[in-house]
Amino acid sequence: MIEFEKFELENGLRVIFHQDVTTPIAVVNIIYDVGARDEDPNRTGFAHLFEHLMFGGSKNIPNYDSPLQLAGGECNAFTNNDITNYYDTLPVQNLETAMWLESDRMLELAFTPKSLEVQRNVVIEEFKQRYLNQPYGDVWLELRPLIYKEHPYNWATIGKNIDHIANATMEEVKDFFYTHYGPQNAVLVVGGNTTREEVEELAKKWFGPIPKRDKQERNISPEPKQLEERRKKIEREVPANAMYLAFRMGSRLTEDHYLGDLCSDILAGGKSSRMYHELVVKSRLFSNISAYITGGWEDGLFVVSGQLSEGVSFEEGEKAVWKQLKNMANEEIAQRELQKVKNKFKTSKVFSEQSLMSRVLKIAMFELMGKLGQINDELSNYDTINGSQIQEFASRTFIKENSNLLLIQRKNG
Repeated sequence: MIEFEKFELENGLRVIFHQDVTTPIAVVNIIYDVGARDEDPNRTGFAHLFEHLMFGGSKNIPNYDSPLQLAGGECNAFTNNDITNYYDTLPVQNLETAMWLESDRMLELAFTPKSLEVQRNVVIEEFKQRYLNQPYGDVWLELRPLIYKEHPYNWATIGKNIDHIANATMEEVKDFFYTHYGPQNAVLVVGGNTTREEVEELAKKWFGPIPKRDKQERNISPEPKQLEERRKKIEREVPANAMYLAFRMGSRLTEDHYLGDLCSDILAGGKSSRMYHELVVKSRLFSNISAYITGGWEDGLFVVSGQLSEGVSFEEGEKAVWKQLKNMANEEIAQRELQKVKNKFKTSKVFSEQSLMSRVLKIAMFELMGKLGQINDELSNYDTINGSQIQEFASRTFIKENSNLLLIQRKNG
């Protein structure tokens, strides 16, 4: 059971306290309601750029890392299509250091030409190394535009292309910051062996003076229903031919998230799964195969990906995968197989919540999703699912007109 106390500052910042008396460490997590979906289609990659810029110095603190390290702490961040998250861990007696640091960069970044140029170059280099010069690195640069024709999920978090970041102006950067990184667009979660009173005092001291900014309401039209099969084949310098088969499904906020999560584990969640047994071990059509969901907050994807064994054609691999998907749609899963997967989920969920960091992040995510009151219902959401529900999910999801297939042909392969 995750317990918490919540209050809100006058400037709109939502603050949540989670007490853990068993640890000497405090976690400070700030989640901002901004991701790649909030970018201008002609200026993509900005949310990810800000993940880096926020460490490049703020109005009153030229170096973010040094004070935190001197206080025995460390920090990191991540960005995706839906949110941007920053977190600090440090000894609980030095909690105020993290509150001071986070509040100053929420107030205003340094916005120096040097900082922008340094972080711009870091992001451009990351784009080249991770997405252009790495085997299978550009999969999502190719797959997202195949699936989404109108929704901003059309591009990956890194952005559509390098030029969008290379040509970003200081004015555009400032505008993005003041639009999305204010207290009205954030949730602060503090966890550790402290008190609600101390957290409230520090939150009011450091975050209270930050001016409230107008919250920009999203006006994103849903992606139209897909009505035809989509396919694309590309040639790359990769170790083996590979295929990525993606189906649209319900978002993170719907029951589809739990149905798809269980379904993906049954199909390809480890060496005892159906696809691994049939396609890797038994028939040896694939050298590896996996299935997973993306959990997008506006639209979800169910993805099956695998590398084909030497000499196996795309047609053979595709046919074998579809056979497994159709089996899931046509036959109700046995209770014993379903229970095994549920038990695995239970163990994983319970184990993850042993970590203070995981609990704090979960609180932040659920609050931003508007589902904080349901944070302790996750296990029951999985537990109540039966085999016929998964079969129904598979039968409406795994259909040709809802499929998007990306084939990656090895050069000279």
